Amino acid sequence: MSPDHPPGLDLDRLRGLLDHERPGLVTGALSGRLIEGGRSNLTYAVTDGTAEWVVRRPPLGHVLATAHDMKREHRVISALHPTDVPVPRPILLCEDDEVLGAPFYVMEFVEGTPYRTADDLAPLGPERTRGVVLELVDTLVELHAVDPAEVGLADFGRPEGFLDRQLRRWGKQLDASRNRDLAGVEELHAALGHRLPTSPAPAVVHGDYRLDNVLIGTASEPEKGVDKIKAILDWEMSTLGDPLTDLGLLVMYSIPLDLPNSPISTTASAPGHPTPAELIERYAARSGRDVSAVAWYTAFAWFKLAVILEGIHYRYTLGQTVGRGFDRIGELVPVFIEHGLTTLQEG
Repeated sequence: MSPDHPPGLDLDRLRGLLDHERPGLVTGALSGRLIEGGRSNLTYAVTDGTAEWVVRRPPLGHVLATAHDMKREHRVISALHPTDVPVPRPILLCEDDEVLGAPFYVMEFVEGTPYRTADDLAPLGPERTRGVVLELVDTLVELHAVDPAEVGLADFGRPEGFLDRQLRRWGKQLDASRNRDLAGVEELHAALGHRLPTSPAPAVVHGDYRLDNVLIGTASEPEKGVDKIKAILDWEMSTLGDPLTDLGLLVMYSIPLDLPNSPISTTASAPGHPTPAELIERYAARSGRDVSAVAWYTAFAWFKLAVILEGIHYRYTLGQTVGRGFDRIGELVPVFIEHGLTTLQEG
């Protein structure tokens, strides 16, 4: 395939579908490129030379349809687009495998920057960095304020028993994807189970909410020039559940790892980045929610990320994952486990 025709994206078939379903939308020959950075589903930018769109589809050769549910992603952004939550405008959902070999959806292309590391944030300076991260909290409050029933998402998940199911799910994931002893991981899993908090009223949960899953751009009037979140991306883990799981993950990603040359990077060490305590306080003040159990949610986030990293390490030892940095993933897992235990102990 040429650079303008990346694997997994048949532009002729896509053009035919768009002409049939959205007549007049496309006015010229299509070209496309793969957008790097996604961890699971594939994301392409497609243009006719005048307008630009985004296509999301499962990875090539995927086997678990439920893990790459395009209909689910399309449904949640369609429900949220009329609200104050910034998401791309959905264009079309296609569940016919004959077009691209898998279900996919098309949405508008949103101009903005994803900030993935502290170095990425450096050009903004401390003041703008602080504003961007606080905007991340404020936007999360907006998401959690949406009434699921009012936007047609009352059946988007099973909130009852949500935390217990999550804990069991990630415990099973750990058992299925490791081939070594990990000191403290069973202790952390058990401690989380013993201290399971009572969930607040359910909300739409993003499931992977952090700075590099949003696009930052500058606002127009009346806040012209101010950094704003233009779109929240990567909704593949979204559901109806405990909103504090999103907060716990955001807090975890705001704790500097202090690991030189780590293959896992965050923005937490950027000058001006608010402290975890500031993020928690702002979320509590703006949402009105009780965040007294936030330590549990943060410890659960450490556990979940430890399981994900161990799975990557496990596949690496089997020769199923290649690439820069994968050889050092395994040494990070005990660090995440220790952070989880310490967070629970210190509250």
